[in-house]
Amino acid sequence: MSELAIVESRADRASVHICDHLRDLADWEVREDETRPDAQGGGDYYRAEGAELRSFEEFHLELERPVEAFDCDPDLLVFASRHSGDTGPLLTGHFTGNFGPAEFGGEDRAVAAAAPNALARLLEAFDEHAPDGYEVGMECTHHGPTDVGCPSLFAELGSDDEQWDDPAGAAAVARAILELRGVSPHRAEGVVGFGGNHYVPRFERIVRETPWAVGHVASEWALETLGHPDTDANRDVLAAAFEASDADLALIDGEWPVLEETIADLGYRIVSETWLREVEDRPLEVVDAVESRLGPVDDGVRFGKQVTESVAVVDLPGDLVDAAEGIDPDRVREAVAAHAVAFATENGGSRVGSRVAVPADDAGDGENRRDAIVEELATILEAKYDSVEITDEAVVAERTSFDPELAAEAGVPEGPKFGALANGEAVTVDGERITPETVRSRQTDRFRIE
Repeated sequence: MSELAIVESRADRASVHICDHLRDLADWEVREDETRPDAQGGGDYYRAEGAELRSFEEFHLELERPVEAFDCDPDLLVFASRHSGDTGPLLTGHFTGNFGPAEFGGEDRAVAAAAPNALARLLEAFDEHAPDGYEVGMECTHHGPTDVGCPSLFAELGSDDEQWDDPAGAAAVARAILELRGVSPHRAEGVVGFGGNHYVPRFERIVRETPWAVGHVASEWALETLGHPDTDANRDVLAAAFEASDADLALIDGEWPVLEETIADLGYRIVSETWLREVEDRPLEVVDAVESRLGPVDDGVRFGKQVTESVAVVDLPGDLVDAAEGIDPDRVREAVAAHAVAFATENGGSRVGSRVAVPADDAGDGENRRDAIVEELATILEAKYDSVEITDEAVVAERTSFDPELAAEAGVPEGPKFGALANGEAVTVDGERITPETVRSRQTDRFRIE
């Protein structure tokens, strides 16, 4: 089971209040550490299942390698802390580091090991436990410490004296911290963020609405303190942000062309929010296979329900797809997605295109899957046609429908009586009764499939 280390700062009264609630909420065993000074996490400390709590005299951001004070060999360390700002009642979390000069603890151009999966879980727990009137948020990477000793994050109660002394707010943060016991710091799907403001709403959306976790975030102000990204020192801290986040992908909020060039030159991939949302938790090997054969996600490629790296790209009969789309576009999308690894789209992603990546069959050409899709598209036509037949060369669809030319020949004036006949109702013209059957004709539509 993953072990959780919790740091209390006696210089931070919000931290003390949070940790007082922590001591009340769990079944702790009080132990004594005579090997360390009381100000550095020694003296009395607390052990519970999966967690250890130690108290330090200094503010959190001034601590160096606090993990060394803990006996539990933690996988994750949480700083129980206050949050300061003009943001009202707020529960928030973030990672630590300095993309530029260190003004508030830590080293210049250095970042601590992040815990993206744990931050995602912390936000969920904040949502569950936040008292009425409190917002929940996520912040960019800022301030120290930069050398913690294991993946870490800040769990904060804010944003001024009223909240720092609020028992309900402190209890909410304490409960959320306890829910991090057993939580892995990282997950397979990770990304580093660049740009945006201090409270990173775009990156928070990614955390909340997709399977992706977000590690370090260099906000717009942090990038400005960084300076020109293509210097040795700045390249080093950018690379460190990816390594400390256990991520190979970047999401950039805003226009930062030189930054983009530098990130690409460092060997990391820049992706869009659309890409993250569409890819979800699919294996990147599958995504790479699709994009190399079918096209980029950002150009409209969307994923189906099949998951395999061995894909064949087939062309669907465009006229058949269009006809089925005109009847029931949702069923078309479902039919294609059921058999596809991915498929092209048109009209901003609203319509299914004719190119589809399907699992390669024994012959390697995917024709079996193509045939299955054609059969389902033909079934959709049955809602509009009297009969639908699949031949070797085409889908043949027939229907009897109102023929305006026959109605005109029968003397029916255009207008309401045309509409009545089209709806299957008989009409009378100059004393003569005209039935719908007399103004219908047989229509045959052929949709080539070869």
